[in-house]
Amino acid sequence: MKIALSGYGKMGKTIEKIALERGHEIVLKISENIEEYDLSEAEIVIDFSLPTVALKNITTCFQNGLPVVSGTTGWLKDYEKAVKVCTEENSGFISASNFSIGVNLFFELNEKLAKMMDGFKDYSVEIEEVHHTQKLDAPSGTAISLAQQIIDNSSKEGWELDKAKENEIPIYAKRIENVPGTHTVSYNSKVDSIEIKHTAHSREGFALGAVIAAEWLFGKKGVFTMKDVLSGLS
Repeated sequence: MKIALSGYGKMGKTIEKIALERGHEIVLKISENIEEYDLSEAEIVIDFSLPTVALKNITTCFQNGLPVVSGTTGWLKDYEKAVKVCTEENSGFISASNFSIGVNLFFELNEKLAKMMDGFKDYSVEIEEVHHTQKLDAPSGTAISLAQQIIDNSSKEGWELDKAKENEIPIYAKRIENVPGTHTVSYNSKVDSIEIKHTAHSREGFALGAVIAAEWLFGKKGVFTMKDVLSGLS
């Protein structure tokens, strides 16, 4: 595949390395203003740009006939706008808060555990996420996805950062130097605790998942999720 990278920070550089190892070609590295670039050589775009430019970059790609795999977080209030343009342009789109295969398996565990725990009211649930100090958004998109899964499968009605009401899930965000990402979901009662945890050891898991998602999306039309990708791999 001929890949354009929208956003060329640390994640973009790691995606480039893995894409080249898997036999793909990087034809373009896009910074903030996508309209300054000629997209004609690209076949697909992997987007890890800034939240402030993500919608513009993604929809511009659709309008140029390019499918997009987007891992940018902090812009998802505009997600439905991107979906609308993707559909209008008959393009392909996958957006995920985390492309790591391990994290997406973790999502499956979280969903199943939330269903199991909903009937046991003695347990309270909380989420903790730890990331490097350069991460701009808090809580992480992955933590929000975990919370939303619990909300969808329990009597919880929402989430809040740090402080939460009885019917909400508290999310605790920590920023520590050189931590790629750790997420923990804990259920606590007076007598015991149950937790599931995912610890990333490097950015390579996120980057590899994004490249695998792009390989899966190539040639397809429509809006998909990482569940679709995983089902295609298993």
